[in-house]
Order: sequence, then structure tokens, then C-alpha cells
Amino acid sequence: MAWKAFGKKDLPTSFLKAFAASNQGRGTFFLPNLSKLIPNFYFKDVPAFPMDHNVLQNGSIFRMFHASYSPALRMKEQAPGLRVPKKDRRVRRENRTEAPVEAPYVPPKSKLTLKPSSNKTIDIFEGMTIVELAKRTGVSIRHLQEIIVNVGEKVDSEFDPLSIDIAELVSMEVGVNVRRQHSDEGAVLQPRPAVVTVMGHVDHGKTSLLDALRQTSVAAKEAGGITQHLGAFVVEMPSGASITFLDTPGHAAFSAMRARGAAVTDIVVLVVAADDGVMPQTLEAMAHAQVANVPIVVAINKCDKPSADPERVRIQLGTEGLLLEDLGGDVQVVQVSAKTKLGLDKLEEALLLQAEIMDLKARIDGPSQAYVVEARLDRGRGPLATAIVKSGTLACGQYIVVGSEWGRIRSIRDMLGRATSSGRPAMPVEIEGLKGLPMAGDDVVVVDSEERARMLSNGRKKKLEKDRLLKASEERIEIEDTSEETPSTSRVELPMVVKADVQGTVQAVTDALRSLNSAQVFVNVLHVGVGPISQSDVDLAQACGASIVGFNVRSPPSGITLAANQASIKIFMHKVIYHLLEEIGNFIVEKAPGVNDTQIAGEGEVLSIFELKGRSKSKGPDVKIAGCRILDGHFSKSSKWRVLRSGEVVYEGSCLSLKREKNDVDFVEGKGNECGLVLDCDDYKVGDIIQCVEDVKRKPRFVSSANGAVRIEC
Repeated sequence: MAWKAFGKKDLPTSFLKAFAASNQGRGTFFLPNLSKLIPNFYFKDVPAFPMDHNVLQNGSIFRMFHASYSPALRMKEQAPGLRVPKKDRRVRRENRTEAPVEAPYVPPKSKLTLKPSSNKTIDIFEGMTIVELAKRTGVSIRHLQEIIVNVGEKVDSEFDPLSIDIAELVSMEVGVNVRRQHSDEGAVLQPRPAVVTVMGHVDHGKTSLLDALRQTSVAAKEAGGITQHLGAFVVEMPSGASITFLDTPGHAAFSAMRARGAAVTDIVVLVVAADDGVMPQTLEAMAHAQVANVPIVVAINKCDKPSADPERVRIQLGTEGLLLEDLGGDVQVVQVSAKTKLGLDKLEEALLLQAEIMDLKARIDGPSQAYVVEARLDRGRGPLATAIVKSGTLACGQYIVVGSEWGRIRSIRDMLGRATSSGRPAMPVEIEGLKGLPMAGDDVVVVDSEERARMLSNGRKKKLEKDRLLKASEERIEIEDTSEETPSTSRVELPMVVKADVQGTVQAVTDALRSLNSAQVFVNVLHVGVGPISQSDVDLAQACGASIVGFNVRSPPSGITLAANQASIKIFMHKVIYHLLEEIGNFIVEKAPGVNDTQIAGEGEVLSIFELKGRSKSKGPDVKIAGCRILDGHFSKSSKWRVLRSGEVVYEGSCLSLKREKNDVDFVEGKGNECGLVLDCDDYKVGDIIQCVEDVKRKPRFVSSANGAVRIEC
């Protein structure tokens, strides 16, 4: 091996001798040491020449080039087949001779530190291959295989089928939302009862109608006489058929409950009062049913009342786009009365006919899928979930994942509280054995083992936490942007801790409180929970300066109440939703800072003008007194004043003197009263209008509509 040397001058002879003496023909030399000896040279080993001690001494193989280190020369010296990295292109700096342009400093906007979660949602199913999952997620097969191995599954080929649980875990890992698709292909389908949801406006008789069907008196036990929970019941009809009924609340705050009821149902019974007609929640129930693609049966209730007008209800429903049978459509209409039990047999006949047309069947064997309609926390039994089985058989001892919670079914009870060994399709059951409280609306998924349940639950919790943090960051930035746009309006934050009896009610109360947000008040729900108010809730409220909302829960013990009073924590305790919203709305109005505004406190007309001339120096110069009559409101000396002539303001200022019957006064009230007024203005004329203007702080207003919807108007 030989060496080439490239530089701006010849290689020194002294270096050649030192190199030959130290190397002794071994053909090795470290380039870092060589560069230290002669820094102006660039050396390259050339395999074409043998390394020989004598040749080095003679120096015949050294070729001297007076050139720079060009990339083309270096590429020629590289061994064939090796790829040479490209050299970065140098950018010539510009020498600035002028001073930089002065500009105001603009602080950088805060950016999200979290990576936005993907809005992409894919359908997954049992037995899908890695190749198909890669196509749907847009991730490489190799990356998916690495994730599957980390999950603990064996991968032989990209065409191996995956279980639906593994497919969900992998999809969550790559940041894609999933929608489970269950197929009943090849399974034996058997007839099942219909699931019927009763919907409609508040106080139109939904629960009373169900009481008449099942011969109970649930409506009489409801607080305030209105339904505030989503209830499930199995009713044995006189014909011998069984129908599962879902009772939904009609108040505007429980919109999410009605949406859940429409999502799990087969048929919607739309209850409309014959004396009240179509109302806002009636239209909302129609919209929920249409979104869920569920057939509707209209029950016109309260037909026994003298003011009932069923024909008007039919016309209103037809105007809203509901195609009734009377108008040539396919929507059945039944006139009923829950009080006199009029038309109940016709309603049963209509429901059974609709169920027969739909030919409702479900798979009995195999793992079950269910839908949570409500969840609550029991002191002795722990978290309980009320669910309706969609397909399969739910049995004791199975491992299940409900939303982000998991557990092993310890017991199953029907809606009468009786223990049962299993739950079949269209059957509402209460599940016991979960590790945590699920959310209303979650799906119940049966898995093979405890390990798989833990993994699926942990993956869902991580995704929920990531989405929660991202949403909180977006809300914070949105609030900051809003405050930058309107810096003059001050906004007060009202932190809240919400506790209720069941999970669905917690969501309804939380949504209702957030709907009370306005430009002046921001209701910040810090914590929500199911169960009675505890000492930890008081501690949290004290640390954050929050108020506590307890809805439909028992009153806290005296020790907790005393601790809350000592910490000046306000506790709202109610059992009726509109009473709760009314009190909190008034509380928000009280805490709102208000907006500074001006209003006309009084208005008067100049009837005559009196001039005082020739006064002494001690009393001041000549003055003009405007004799006025109050047309509306009152006059106050400390207020601001305006003089209007032909609708235009000719003077604005303060009042120097206000007299009533030759007496100096500060206040004159009453329409028709006369007074003397001296302003810092001499340009009075008879017929001018004088206004007394006061600065006021205008507070927002709590507004409650007839359907129960509430809002804060600023």
C-alpha cells in the first residue's frame, strides 16, 4: 500500500525520512497523527502500490498536487461500489451594512405540546389479517408486527388472522380510533324481544304510560313528578309477548340520555300530549330516532282531557316531516290515555306488528356484546353497570372490558333485583364485579383472559388521558385567544365539584352547568363523581375555591357540612334538575362582574328660563336657571347631564345646582314634578330636553325556557 499526499507545496524530505524510519515497512500509519505532523496536507491510501521501505526512502511514489480538496477528486479515490455522502452546500452569508428595521415585539403564541390525536376511525373485526390492518391504518406491516410481538402475540406471517382485541390494541398504539364490527355469519339466530324506547317532551306522560302498561306507580315516586334517570324494564304484555322498555327523561338537560336510548333501541315510541302538541324535546326525540335509523310509533297521550286535540298533533307532526299513516306514510299513530288506560291494547298491537315486520333475531351462543345505559356506585356492592345485551349470552365468571374499565362478572341481576346466571339478548341486566365505574354509553366486551382484559383497559385509559389533556390544552388556548380579543371584558371563573347518584345524571348535570358559560362567567367543572359528598370533595373544593353540587344524593353528614361551612364552601343540594339549574343560574348572575354601562335615569323638558343678573362678586357671575318638568324617571344632582335640541346633543356635563321650591336638593323624583336646574351651560332654550344619565353596572340575566333549557344572557 502506498500513500498519496495532496497539498499546496511539496512534502518535506525530513518528513519522508522520519516516516520511513518509524514505519519500518509495516504499511500502517494513523492519519490523525499524520495530520498533526503536517496539517497542510491531505493523505489518501492507494492500494495500487505496495508499501516498501526502500521506495518510501526514495520518495518515488509520492505525487505532489498543488490543488484544493475537490469533491470530484475524492470521489475518484473511493473504492468502487461505496456510496459517498453528499457534502452540504455552503451558503454565503450576506454582510449587512444597514441597521435592521425596527418592529414591535410580538410574543410567540403558545403551541400545543401534545401531538393531536388522529381523527381517523377504522372498522376492525375478528380474524382480520395484518395486511388488511396495515392498509386501514396506513402503517407498515413491519411496524405492526413489532407492536404485535411487544403485545405478546406470536407472528408467523402477515396473513395470519388477528383477534379483534389485538387489532384494537395495535390500532390504539399507532393512534387510530377503532369501531368494532361483529358478524353473526354462520351463527344460529333466534327470535328475541323488541327493545322499545319511550321518548318525548317533559311532562307529556311517558312514565305514566309505562306505569299503565306494567301496572306500577313509578311516576308518583319521582322527585318533582318528572323522570330524571334512564330506566329499563321488561313488560309482559297481555298477549303473552315480552317487550323491553327504556324510559328516558324529557328535560332539556338529559339530551345525552335520550341519544343513548335511541342508539340501543329497536323501536321509538314518541309520546305527545294531546293538549300540548309538538314541543322542543319532541322534535329532538324525532331527530335522535332519525339519526339512529329507528322506526317510530306515535302515541298521542292525554286524550281523555277536555282540551285534547289529537288532530292538531297529527298536523304538527306532518308539518315537521313525519310521514304518518293518516297522511299516506308508514308511521303508526295511536291515541292513548295513561290515566284511563284508553288505547293501550292498540299500542301493544302496533308495537308487536312493527317488531314482526323487523323480524328481530339475535345470536344466543358465543361471547356477548352489551350496551351500558346507566352506571352507579353502591356502598356494599361497588360499581354497578346497567346494560342491555345485544347478542350472545352474558354469564357469571366472564372477563369483560367496559369502556376503559375491566373486571370479572361476580353476579348478574335482572331489573327486579333477582340474581340470574346469565343475560340473553334484549334483556336488561345489572352487572357486578367491575374494578371501576364505567361511563354510560360504553360497550361491554367479553375477553378470553384477565391479562387480555388488563391490557385492553390500560390501552383505552392511556388514549382517554391523552385525549383529555389535548382537549384541556385546546380549551385553555381558546380561552386565552378569546380574552385577547376582548380584553375589556373581565371573566370570572367559578370552579365546581359535581356529585350525583348515577353516571348518566353526572354527565347531564355537567353538560347543563357548562351550558351556563357566558362572556362574563366561566363554569369550570373540576371533578365529577358518583356517590354522596365526601370529605375529599370538601378538601378539593377548599384547595381550589370551588363550590359543590350534589344532585339526587343524600345529605352529607354533619361533620362534612360543618367543615364546608368553616371553609366557606357553598353546597348546592337538589333532587329536581330545574330547581338546581335555577339556583346555580342565580348564583352565577350574582358572581358575574357585570359590564359598565350608562342609562337614562330621568328626562325633563325646559319650560322657562330665569336669569339672575347683577349679583355680587361673592355670589359669582350671572347665571341662567332652567325651569324643568320631569317627564319620566328622576333627577339626581351627582349624575351626568345632557341637553338635547332637535334630537342632537348640544351639551354634556355636570350639574351646579338643583332646586325644588327654592330649596337646594340632591334628588327630585316623580313624573310631573317641577324643579330648577343650573348646568355649566348658558345655551338653554325653551323646549330643550334635559336627560339625567347614570353609570350602572349591567349584570347578566338567567333565562329559563318552557322546555327546561337554561342560558345566561349578557
